[in-house]
Amino acid sequence: MFKVTARTVLELGSELISSDPIAFYELIKNGIDAGSKNGVTIRFDIVLARRDFEEAKAQVLKALNAEDPEEADDVWGLDDLKGWLTGKLITEADELWDDANSIIEAAGNFEDLAKAIQQIDGLNSITVSDTGSGMSLKELTSVFLVIGTSSRKTEIDAALAGGKSHSPYLGEKGIGRLSAMRLGDTLSVRTTRSGESHYSLIDIDWSAFDDPNKMIQDIIVTPVRGGKKRDPEFSGTQITIRRLNADWAEKRVDRLAMDDFSLLVNPLAKKKNQRIVVVWNEKRINIRRLENSFLSHANAVVRGHYRKTDSGPELELRIELNNIGFDHPKEISIETATADVLYGALVGPKAKRRRMNKRDIDYTALESVGPFDFELHWFNRSILRKHKTTGDYQALRNLLDQWMGVRLYRDAFRVYPYGSEDDDWLELDKTALKSKGYALNRIQLIGQVEIGRLSNPCLIDQTNREGLRQTPEEAILKETVQFAVERLRDEMNRITREQKDAKEPFIADETRTVDLEKRMKATIRSIGQVVPKEHREAVQELELMREEFSRYAAKARERVAEMEKDADQMLAMAGIGLMVEVVAHELTRSAEDALDILNSLKRKSVPEEIRQRLESLRASMNSISKRLRILDPLSVTGRQRKERFKLDELVQEILDAHEVQFLRHNIEVDILMPDKPVEISAVKGMVVQVLENLISNSLYWMDVEKQRKMSRKSTLTIAVEDNPPRVRFSDNGPGISEQYKDRVFDLFFSLKDKSRRRGLGLFIAKEAAEHNGGALTLDGDVTNDEGRFTTFDYRVVGDGS
Repeated sequence: MFKVTARTVLELGSELISSDPIAFYELIKNGIDAGSKNGVTIRFDIVLARRDFEEAKAQVLKALNAEDPEEADDVWGLDDLKGWLTGKLITEADELWDDANSIIEAAGNFEDLAKAIQQIDGLNSITVSDTGSGMSLKELTSVFLVIGTSSRKTEIDAALAGGKSHSPYLGEKGIGRLSAMRLGDTLSVRTTRSGESHYSLIDIDWSAFDDPNKMIQDIIVTPVRGGKKRDPEFSGTQITIRRLNADWAEKRVDRLAMDDFSLLVNPLAKKKNQRIVVVWNEKRINIRRLENSFLSHANAVVRGHYRKTDSGPELELRIELNNIGFDHPKEISIETATADVLYGALVGPKAKRRRMNKRDIDYTALESVGPFDFELHWFNRSILRKHKTTGDYQALRNLLDQWMGVRLYRDAFRVYPYGSEDDDWLELDKTALKSKGYALNRIQLIGQVEIGRLSNPCLIDQTNREGLRQTPEEAILKETVQFAVERLRDEMNRITREQKDAKEPFIADETRTVDLEKRMKATIRSIGQVVPKEHREAVQELELMREEFSRYAAKARERVAEMEKDADQMLAMAGIGLMVEVVAHELTRSAEDALDILNSLKRKSVPEEIRQRLESLRASMNSISKRLRILDPLSVTGRQRKERFKLDELVQEILDAHEVQFLRHNIEVDILMPDKPVEISAVKGMVVQVLENLISNSLYWMDVEKQRKMSRKSTLTIAVEDNPPRVRFSDNGPGISEQYKDRVFDLFFSLKDKSRRRGLGLFIAKEAAEHNGGALTLDGDVTNDEGRFTTFDYRVVGDGS
């Protein structure tokens, strides 16, 4: 049988209640759970600041230790010390000031003054009161004095089993009473239930638990019957904490109200009876609320609604762009990411997550996470800085500084530490540094994520209140909000490209400039034949100007050609980067396979098995060799040079290079070749890049679909056609929905999981296709059984090639 020392309670309290805001959070939550009709009131009655209390103690101790205080230079006399201490009393404390002043005046010596200082410190108090159901004398013993009581958890579990939508309580662990220990050394509780004639009382001195020789049963705490009530129907609880552990000056209380109490309740929720009143020495402390009128100034908003449907999980996003930094019409887009998109965007293939050292998330977590909602409001601080002299914008900046960050709420009550000043739980700052375009970091965003105890039973707090437990469901919640932030950034960048940065396309027409030069030359010659001799100098000047124009036109044509070459090289380098990643992946996997083989060889002695394993390694290395050969046309030199080659042979060579990969992913490849070779003239490296990107894209989404539908056989179909030369590329993955079909080629747009969400592959493939005068499109006439598009049409070269 275990025995517990009294000190264990102190250790438990310090571990579970890690900060003063958490301590108040627990006490306030208890009042709300008690059904308080008018919220919770917190009173700070402070007559002597903590720092002044410590200074007074030090001065008295110095005087007591001095042989002759009257003659010591660095020791105050009794009257001087009493006068100094009286001057440090906080006059706003009213009645407490009178009591403290009387105690000081009654001190006749330093010993009395030392006791007086302790007595005055005991006048300071924090009182948390509510008008909830209260507790009876019996409940003080059976509930309040039982740490970890299960009464509320039992009711929550019953509500969960009964399919109810709202939790009866915010808290359930039964450790909230330890919060008082964090704030002060003594605790007094006065409580009563409706219908009782008297109050019930209990007093606890936490310092008694500090004796290392005492067991917990040695500390006797007994509830007693208190005074008679004026109104027998009144109910409620008042908790008074004394011998406080911190300095509760007015500025600190005001800061606590602004930074913590103002954010305890979801400002966008419609909960009642969650009012918080804070009073410091009879002065009401203002708690500023996050008003909708302030949020209406946001430059962009994304609202998300994650839900379960008959066809699986869905995420509905509504994105509004009001004024992201330049004049544009208000843009609203609504999209619904269905199960297939969520599987790919939030989870992705297990092997890829493991390679990226990401937490392994089971696909079932998409269902078990439960429904939740969120709102993210983005403010362009550069706009606010431009109007820094305007009072309204200064007020907006101040409010943004107060509420910036994305907070998590459960049943409209805050979950710590999400959204705190130093908490970047969504990795917004880290992502913003790596992202192109707009900065969607913590200082630009104000957001709320709303979950529920019953609707999201797998999202559970850690015992020490330092966030949610790390579970697959917690990862899905986090990645869903991160995905929404990226979609918001995508839309902002798209609108910028389309409306702010849009430029008329420049069409280089060399024949037109040459024709203009010829016309100018002929015109000047004609003028020279008819003008008088005295004006021949003007004609010569015109000829010089024409020659200068010709030189400038030649330089312009040369510069345009250089710019086009630079653009092609940038495209080439981006393509090479993606291909290097693919090959690096294959090299890594082969190295891992080789290591597995070597490890297994230590335990195996059968020559035949060794031979088979070495054969497997040889096949993998052959695959790498083929892939490296494919890289050669992707060199910058190869990317710029047209050559004649057979398209069907190139496609077959690329597919052969992926043979081992297709086998590993259990993909059946159906190749449809023409009756005769398809010979074309094109930049070979560009063609390779298009096909490699299409293969990479298909492998990812077929992996996702296979994990959704385990019995599904992944199939890749590639058809090479002639007249005009083209490649039809399709797979039986989830396909692309109608809402995304016009976006898949956009720069930085991607629905893959976070570890692979770059949005470059199809964009580069489309650019590479157009470089040869061809085109890469999504066939709008071919859909799967779910109405999604599954086929890319790659016209390799222009009609004249």
